[in-house]
Amino acid sequence: MKLRAMAKINLGLDVVRRREDGYHEVRMIMQTIRMYDTLELTATEEPGIRVKTNLKYLPVNEDNLVYKAAKLLMDEFHVTRGVKIRLEKHIPVAAGMAGGSSDAAAVMVGVNRLFRLGLSRKELMERGVKIGADVPYCILRGTALAEGIGEKLTPLTPAPDCHVLIAKPPISVSTKFVYENLHLDQLEAHPDIDGIRRAIEEGDLCGMVSRMGNVLETVTIPAYPQIGQISELMKENGALGAMMSGSGPTVFGIYDDERKAMAARDVLKKSGLAQVVYLTKLFQSGGTKE
Repeated sequence: MKLRAMAKINLGLDVVRRREDGYHEVRMIMQTIRMYDTLELTATEEPGIRVKTNLKYLPVNEDNLVYKAAKLLMDEFHVTRGVKIRLEKHIPVAAGMAGGSSDAAAVMVGVNRLFRLGLSRKELMERGVKIGADVPYCILRGTALAEGIGEKLTPLTPAPDCHVLIAKPPISVSTKFVYENLHLDQLEAHPDIDGIRRAIEEGDLCGMVSRMGNVLETVTIPAYPQIGQISELMKENGALGAMMSGSGPTVFGIYDDERKAMAARDVLKKSGLAQVVYLTKLFQSGGTKE
């Protein structure tokens, strides 16, 4: 069985409050894009979970979300057979694009089908949150409002069609560092999440982009100026808007013209600011079929 694990961007990311348990409550507009890892799952008579990946530095044991996802379902349903998982990574690692969560989501969908466990998408999503806050969304996919710690999801009308330029600088940003250094009482502005949602429902691309915002940029851009430089370069080269995704360091730009997007891609590649530059589009799906 072959599956695609799709990357996501945040069209809006607001942090509402810090909870007593240390988690932060958020309001986000999540969007799947056509950038993906591929996973191949094979059932085996021999028990156990075996993971292989094209990146040597990734763990292939319980430290990998893919392994955890398979184990969660196989333990619950007492699956006596085993599974081999081949993971081909293309989504940048630790990039604010939910690559690991999406891989875990795809494995949950795959294990459910492979061993005929009979779980609905909603039931998979309820279990997915045990692996990570983004996993339920990665099972749902498409355009959605995420609340709580990211697990409370409301599917939305598909976002207006556009071109998305992705650029990841050659740095790693710790999500823990970003949230620990986010001072909610000092924030001067919050993104208009409800306004983004209305613009999406009206099919208003410019209205959606003009309201985009990510409060985590207040931490990451001062610490890693190249994130801001990439964003500005995109805007100078035809982007309707550009912003960091998640806790970074990936930046995305929204374009309504493919030629402008392609020209901006070439400028970014020559700039040396980004390690990964990728031009793609939005992915809309009401399900998990791939």
